[in-house]
Amino acid sequence: MAIGKIISRDRAAWRGWPRSAILVSSALLAVAVSSAAPARAEYPEKIIKIVVPFAAGGGTDIVARTTAQEIQTDLGKPVIIENKPGAGTIVGTQTVATSEPDGYSLLLATFAHAVNPSLYNKLPFDPHKDFAAVSLIARSFNVVVVNPASKINSISDLIAEAKARPGKLNFGTFGIGTSAHLAGELFNAMANVKMTAVPYKGAAPAISDLLGGQIDVMFTTVASAASLVAAGQLRALAVTSAERSAAFPQLPTVSEAGLPGYAAESWYGLYAPARTPAPVIARLTQAIAKAVQSGAFKQLSTNEGLIMVGSAPEELDRYVRQEEERWRKLVKDANIEVQ
Repeated sequence: MAIGKIISRDRAAWRGWPRSAILVSSALLAVAVSSAAPARAEYPEKIIKIVVPFAAGGGTDIVARTTAQEIQTDLGKPVIIENKPGAGTIVGTQTVATSEPDGYSLLLATFAHAVNPSLYNKLPFDPHKDFAAVSLIARSFNVVVVNPASKINSISDLIAEAKARPGKLNFGTFGIGTSAHLAGELFNAMANVKMTAVPYKGAAPAISDLLGGQIDVMFTTVASAASLVAAGQLRALAVTSAERSAAFPQLPTVSEAGLPGYAAESWYGLYAPARTPAPVIARLTQAIAKAVQSGAFKQLSTNEGLIMVGSAPEELDRYVRQEEERWRKLVKDANIEVQ
């Protein structure tokens, strides 16, 4: 109850008192009321959960677990990972969309978060209205690889071969709408060629067929290709990022190697449910910015081909909206549909 209301209600009881005594008594009463009010607890008070909408063991899972490991030290509370794969990341994403907006249930989102609105006629959540951006953790890219027995030795060779054999060359993907798929479709569109996408259930079976000569090329992740490239089992032609990578410093970008303006990348971003309090978002953003400077993340930048960011929430929101618009046009133009 406000102090003024207490004093006003009992005004008769104060008659005859010196003004100074009334002021002192009022101050003491204010202190008493303030002391009785419960203090707002500092975030976090309990375990934080990061939902990964993919199975354990993949690249996204590795980034999530490294993130959890680093930010729990800063936040002072355990951060655990919950893998909820299914329906092209929709299952895990919806779990967070419907969670309490208190900062204890978070989403490690990826490329799919920006692409799914174009692939599906209807989603059980709105990727913008139902989420609060926290931070763009990192960006990543793919590597264009071929079998070392192939006569394709460069991006220019790939373009020339695809033009000479329309529809005959094929490229392996991790599924419809994945970064490996859309990177190849973007290549088709910009080079004005037609390579056929062959979907697989993950990178491993696709690479197995590339090694066996069943497919001609892949736009695959650094993690899946690095050791094979180093061992001479795959030939790397270029990286799909806009700039060269420290993971493959000798490789040109696709843009440099024969397709000017080409760039295709994936990303990792942290989200909370919409209406999560601003101070909670700010605390998490601060923890991410510190985490990406750690030795563990520097190691990931080499092993996974990551470009560390650790952005403010508004930068993640702006970046994803741009990606969403960009891939929407490609999905429409290429008539890509989820079966």
